[in-house]
Amino acid sequence: MKYSEKKAAQAAAFFIRKSGGTIDVLKLVKLMYLSERESLSKYGEPLTGDGLYSMDHGPILSITLNHINDLIDSEDDGWDSWISDRENHKLGLVKEDTSIEDLTFLSDADVKILDAVWSEHGHLSKYEIRDLTHKICSEWEDPKGSSNPIPYSRLLKCVGYDPEVATEIEERIIQQRNLESKFELSEQP
Repeated sequence: MKYSEKKAAQAAAFFIRKSGGTIDVLKLVKLMYLSERESLSKYGEPLTGDGLYSMDHGPILSITLNHINDLIDSEDDGWDSWISDRENHKLGLVKEDTSIEDLTFLSDADVKILDAVWSEHGHLSKYEIRDLTHKICSEWEDPKGSSNPIPYSRLLKCVGYDPEVATEIEERIIQQRNLESKFELSEQP
């Protein structure tokens, strides 16, 4: 699956809502990564389809981080429709009364994953969750001031998939992404 900005925005909105209306950027980035990781672990499918990267503060979702840092434009009903601009290293909701029922791009399975990640890690501070990802995400490799992609196959092997199966899943994800891109191009006027 290719990256879904709407799903990423709504997953972020889920965590912001759970945290009481604002959340530290670092904590959100880690919760989002752990959710993507859990979706891949449980279903062999990404939750948002974002690119996985190792950075100094641990693993991240690259396009989502670019939205957080306002480095890329938002699509209609995408990031800017749900998440307020970054202020003092925190993010909030555009609509403070956002409910779970408003998050229509998230499937029931997605919400279960987000709930599970929140239940397990939502109580941690931004630095505790960062340090935790360094310990439990063995697919993360310290990039020493740079950033390096984390292949899906490496993550899948780290969460217990057989190496052959991990490679097959990664190839399927890439093929699906390429197919979706081709359909998208053919639909443009």
